[in-house]
Amino acid sequence: MESKPTGNLSIDGIHVDMEHLKKGEVNLGTSIMAALFDGGVILGADSRTTTGAYIANRITDKLTQVHDTIWCCRSGSAADTQAIADIVHYYLQLYNVQNHEPPTTEVAASIFQELCYSNKDQLSAGLIIAGYDARHKGEVYSIPLGGSLHKQRYAIGGSGSTYIYGYCDANWKENMTEGECIEFVKGALAEAVKWDGSSGGVIRMVVLTERGAERKIFFPDEDYKGNGQ
Repeated sequence: MESKPTGNLSIDGIHVDMEHLKKGEVNLGTSIMAALFDGGVILGADSRTTTGAYIANRITDKLTQVHDTIWCCRSGSAADTQAIADIVHYYLQLYNVQNHEPPTTEVAASIFQELCYSNKDQLSAGLIIAGYDARHKGEVYSIPLGGSLHKQRYAIGGSGSTYIYGYCDANWKENMTEGECIEFVKGALAEAVKWDGSSGGVIRMVVLTERGAERKIFFPDEDYKGNGQ
């Protein structure tokens, strides 16, 4: 007798068994993304956190700093992704001390990938890692469920990403300016929030350049307009 898959579809179209989550575990049903522009990289995310059909937090910050200009977007189990980010932050601090130089985004992504792949049967975590360093400039990496590592020009993830593949394909272009990239990320996340019931709230962004990290926030009651200050 053929068994039927259970749970919800992941962004890759693979069935995810939601029983893998502990009863009542907080799940970041979410929309996250990162994109390169000429001179840096931008990460963005919505702010809704759910426990089943219940909205547990409407102003969650899903953008986590793991080093000066290396950040990650988190989706999946909130507990799992927070723990992974804390461990990577520790290892990057250690790397900085031992090597007398800041880690690159590639180093950070490799540590994330090692943790996610080694514990893939115990974790529910989909991550996007992006950063800016003097050696490689802006870089974006995605780690979907299962722990594989993919370097991309832009990456989208979470339940809301299902609805914005077409938008991103139509609006993405190489060597965007910072302003164009902000509008691209904001427009994509606004569409994800519009169509995905597990995404919502404010849109948070962080812009990473040689200037450092700059946070931005856009509000739904302002139709996500403004300069993000």
